[in-house]
Amino acid sequence: MLAYLSRYTHRVAISNARLVSADAQTVAFRWKDYRIKSGDRQKVMRLATPEFIRRFLIHVLPDGFHRIRHYGLLASSTRKANITNIRALLCVQRPEQATPPEPNEIIPLTMREPCPCCGGPMRIIEIFRRGQKPMSRAPPREQAA
Repeated sequence: MLAYLSRYTHRVAISNARLVSADAQTVAFRWKDYRIKSGDRQKVMRLATPEFIRRFLIHVLPDGFHRIRHYGLLASSTRKANITNIRALLCVQRPEQATPPEPNEIIPLTMREPCPCCGGPMRIIEIFRRGQKPMSRAPPREQAA
């Protein structure tokens, strides 16, 4: 299993075998057209070098991340049944679900972070949607002054 998984941890977006040609202006590579049900599905695409690099870099993961496929008992749509069978074979009880609070125990939402300057509770002075420009402006920090 480790040998199978290790093939997917460092896989890149496109392998060298798929590259047909490359020069300063264009890069040509093979790709598979899944819309074609029979016949030759392999096609060659030519892109300008900057566009190829842009598309390639979309698939590069940040440092500390590893690409890996789901494999084994947790991979398929039968995951819940597999976990149930595993628990039965190991004689392990299902963990108890956290019970939701009763309607009379509803806890109001509060800002959990204290003010970085004074340590007091922070107050909401404005709520705005994504992309909307705030009407008010926060005061500058002391370090910036």
